[in-house]
Amino acid sequence: MPDSPPPLPQQRPHVVGSTAAAGQTTDEDQGRIFPCPSCGADLTFNIGAQSLKCPYCSHVVDLEIDPDEQVEEQDYHAMLAQLEEWREEGRDDEVAASEVRCESCGATVVFQDTNTSLDCPYCSSPIQREKIHDAEHRVPVDGVIPFLIERKRAHTNLKEWVKSRWFAPNKFLKQGAQGKFSGIYMPFWTYDTMTANRYSGERGEDYTVTVGTGKNRRTETRTRWYPASGSFQQFFDDVIVLAARGLPQDILEELEPWPIKKMVPFNQQMLAGYFARAYEVKLDEGFQQAKVRIDEAIHVSTCRHIGGDRQRVDWIKTRYNALTYKHLLLPVWLMAYRFHNKTYQVAINAATGEVQGQRPYSWLKITFAVLCGLAAAGGIWLMFSR
Repeated sequence: MPDSPPPLPQQRPHVVGSTAAAGQTTDEDQGRIFPCPSCGADLTFNIGAQSLKCPYCSHVVDLEIDPDEQVEEQDYHAMLAQLEEWREEGRDDEVAASEVRCESCGATVVFQDTNTSLDCPYCSSPIQREKIHDAEHRVPVDGVIPFLIERKRAHTNLKEWVKSRWFAPNKFLKQGAQGKFSGIYMPFWTYDTMTANRYSGERGEDYTVTVGTGKNRRTETRTRWYPASGSFQQFFDDVIVLAARGLPQDILEELEPWPIKKMVPFNQQMLAGYFARAYEVKLDEGFQQAKVRIDEAIHVSTCRHIGGDRQRVDWIKTRYNALTYKHLLLPVWLMAYRFHNKTYQVAINAATGEVQGQRPYSWLKITFAVLCGLAAAGGIWLMFSR
């Protein structure tokens, strides 16, 4: 969303009535805009007001949210069967490029790949690609967490994050990360499942023995191993997976946890003025990624069930029951900045303010810290060796 309003569009006719809230389709239903009912300019989602607001005349339009509508878990296997049926009918869920005519300046805007909401490059008017997030042959969006952290707050959090980077070069600490934030709704999958787990392994019980004589007399820790097996159930709620490619996945994963309780049913109005992407990671592929995290947690739980001082796990067999999913759009402030001719990326959770990103390092500071640590360790060794 631009820092200041773009030039007021002159070509669009004045719009009066309630159509602004729902938006208007354009260019043979390929695009969607939200005209202001007061002046005809483009409404954008305003974070502070949590509503659509005109950047010119400040007219506010409340979001059309049904208070009785809830974000519900969806049947994973039923959707996979539906997707397979669509594929057999020749309706794949890939997103192709499309062209949408900007109603403000008349230019043709090309939506590439999975971009679904962007600004016109000629007049900066927000345009949305229609019928992607709820297309009949794609998994529809279930919920959205709206932008809750304003751009100004994002910049403040970024400055604090930069100052806390102890091993960053002094020049970077002074000038900070210079760049412009882009507000983007990122696609995610969440998965719920009740797992039934059986395991077999060994429980180790430590004991001590005294060995040697004279100066060689010492105490050793040894372990007795006993067979252990059993079963347990474990529920996993909202295991989240990024559904977009070509992005700094490790950084975006560090933005967790997300305030899922602040999620609302999908409403395209919230996308007005922000970038948005459709999913690229398929539903079943996303679950395979979620399974890695689930299985790691199950391994930890298995060790806890085995008990003792040490554990050996021979095998774990898991059944995933009551498997459900949600398709979500979550808000992120993204920035790319340069320092010493190298590009770094930073991301801010636009619902919590959490900052994660790449940063430069001062190897001089790191070397000095290592030498100080070695000197301190040497001093302690000399103290106790006397």
